Amino acid sequence: MAGGAGAQKSILLYHCEEMRDLAQQVAARNDDIELCTISWRKFPDGFPDLFIPNAQNIRGRHVAFLASFSSPGVIFEQISIIYNLPKLFIASFTLILPFFPTGTSERMEDEGDVATAFTLARSLSHIPISRGGPTSLVIFDIHALQVSEIRPYHPVEFFTCSFKKIRVNLCSTIHQERFYFGDAILPCFESGIPLLKSRLQELPDSDNIAIAFPDDGAWKRFYKQLQHFPMIICNKVREGDQRIVRIKEGDARGRHVVIVDDLVQSGGTLIECQKVLAAHGAAKVSAYVTHGIFPNKSWEKFKPDNGEGPEHALSHFWITDSCPLTVEAVKDRRPFEILSLADSIASALQI
Repeated sequence: MAGGAGAQKSILLYHCEEMRDLAQQVAARNDDIELCTISWRKFPDGFPDLFIPNAQNIRGRHVAFLASFSSPGVIFEQISIIYNLPKLFIASFTLILPFFPTGTSERMEDEGDVATAFTLARSLSHIPISRGGPTSLVIFDIHALQVSEIRPYHPVEFFTCSFKKIRVNLCSTIHQERFYFGDAILPCFESGIPLLKSRLQELPDSDNIAIAFPDDGAWKRFYKQLQHFPMIICNKVREGDQRIVRIKEGDARGRHVVIVDDLVQSGGTLIECQKVLAAHGAAKVSAYVTHGIFPNKSWEKFKPDNGEGPEHALSHFWITDSCPLTVEAVKDRRPFEILSLADSIASALQI
């Protein structure tokens, strides 16, 4: 194991089955990362029958686990592994959960609404400490946890703030999401935006790009990382029973406009944003989201631009590999292009 100031840590990297490809890419980035396996078996009744091979040999080692909580059905078996690894006398434990899934819609408006994001955060906050101390939790572009002044394990305060729909202003408050987790875990919030910036620099029209945000929330999350680009801010307004996307500020004329958000579900807002940008003179329209969720194959809505123009199709749609089931579905399908988090994860493991 490497030692000394600035030395690389030697890390044992475990992963769930869905994250096998990404884990292999991470290990290929750094000779100090060793890929390890877990036996993901099931008993006849369907409950997990799990086994960590050579568990006695990981004592004193730095250990990481790459997780994917893509559905409720796979969370329990992974939580079981996540709770067990720190107890094997390891030097430190890092959990990489690229996409925190339950944070996508936690607006509690009526008494009786259940905050599943808070439940998952509380579960992760109870991961046993390792010999090296609390678990490090790496998440990319976390969504919708910005509840103001929430301290760990104070449910009354959480519910009060949620019912009042208090949302922290990300421009003035840094990483309030950390307070969503307990003291036994150290959240490390990373972003996929540097991958997008690198890709945009490679485009032939890189000097003619403008960034569009579909709403104020996306602008608050990302504008500081993209402020050297011209910006366009859209918003949704209600007209009767319809929600219509309009340009709030900025100029799309003649630009290659890239719509940026943290995640996409059905894709309806992105499509409406695409149409309004095209109507205002955008030469091309592309999109980027860190987390391509696309339930019910909603990625099928997005067609490549084969000359029809930006009102009908996208030039590019960039997503990361944070959601491996989506990656498998769209990896050879235009306009989609996968930007891998492997380098970012390999770097985060050395923190």
